[in-house]
Amino acid sequence: MLDVKKIEPEMTYMLRQSVLRPQQSLEDSKYPTDLDDGTFHIGAFYREALISVASFIIDTNPDFPDKRQYRLRQMATHGAFRKMGAGRAVVHYAEGIIREQKVDLLWCKARTNVQRYYHKLGFRPYGEVFDYPPIGLHIMMIKNLI
Repeated sequence: MLDVKKIEPEMTYMLRQSVLRPQQSLEDSKYPTDLDDGTFHIGAFYREALISVASFIIDTNPDFPDKRQYRLRQMATHGAFRKMGAGRAVVHYAEGIIREQKVDLLWCKARTNVQRYYHKLGFRPYGEVFDYPPIGLHIMMIKNLI
């Protein structure tokens, strides 16, 4: 059974680095926005092991200036625990928190190879595919919450 809850930003770094940026240092997985007011981090635990993380920051996409927004960043699930619904549980838990704040839009910059995954979570592509060096091709994904 999964246990999903808010976690401290420091708890996200190792999983972020090992899953999303294995070629980079742990320091590269730390962001100044991790500590911003309004930012929160969610983790899914399986038998007390942290297996999935995501961070949610207040960030305004300039294409939607009239909407209250949160951005999903650095979502990572340990490879050995994929297909358990941990990532979905993390996003749904965060959406509950965000909806309480009357936020209109949740968005992210998704790697193109996981675009279908975000689509299953209710996101839709917005705009064109773009390169995000040194990580690779991405597309913006948006989800209306209201």
